[in-house]
Amino acid sequence: MQSVDGLSEEAKVAYQAFVDMSDSKTAHFNCLETIDSLYESGGAPSIAENLELKKLLANHDKNVLAFKTAMAAVTDSDEKKSLIQLMS
Repeated sequence: MQSVDGLSEEAKVAYQAFVDMSDSKTAHFNCLETIDSLYESGGAPSIAENLELKKLLANHDKNVLAFKTAMAAVTDSDEKKSLIQLMS
C-alpha cells in the first residue's frame, strides 16, 4: 500500500482532510441510523439528538469544504493521482 510519506505538504494536508471528512461522514450517518431506529419503533428523536445531528452535519460540511480547498492546493497531476489512489 502506498504511503503519504513521499507526498508534498499540500498533499498530506489534503489526505488528512479526506480522513477528517470520512470520519465526520461516518459520525453523521451513525447518528442518522440511531434516529431512524427511533422512528421505526414509533418514537422520535429528542431535542438533544436533533441538535447533535445538526452539529455533526455542520462539522461534516466544514470538513467537505476543507477537503475541497486542500485538493485544489495540490497542483501536480501525478501527485494528485497518487493521492486519489491512497483515498481509494
